[in-house]
Amino acid sequence: MNWGKGIIGGMVVFMLFIICMCIYMFNVPADDFDHQYYEKGLNFNQEYNREQQVTKDNARPTITQTNGALQFVFNRPVVGNVKFMRPSSTSMDKVFQLNSDTGRLVTIPLANMARGPWQLSIEWKSNNKQYLYKKEVLVK
Repeated sequence: MNWGKGIIGGMVVFMLFIICMCIYMFNVPADDFDHQYYEKGLNFNQEYNREQQVTKDNARPTITQTNGALQFVFNRPVVGNVKFMRPSSTSMDKVFQLNSDTGRLVTIPLANMARGPWQLSIEWKSNNKQYLYKKEVLVK
């Protein structure tokens, strides 16, 4: 084998490598990044203050799962919402309203919810104070 055939063979192998890498890169799923990164950064202090308010007032809700429902027990009557966020699919995310009227118990049915891990983001207002509490729950 002479030098010319070796150089041509090396170039062909390198070009095949580049073509295979291009095909692979176009078939890989797109990077999932947060499209609201900057907006969340601007609101970080507000969220942090609401999370700290939960600690200051010892207002962390008690969350229990019983008979196909999720029960939240708060220290005082609350008005707000709870976001169920599915880590594997954002299309399954749901928002439920919280309103305990004069009591402290709020029950959310889990009949149409997929089983597995959910991230909860609970935002509520009580005694003219705003709170934010985040927790991961396993729906059975």
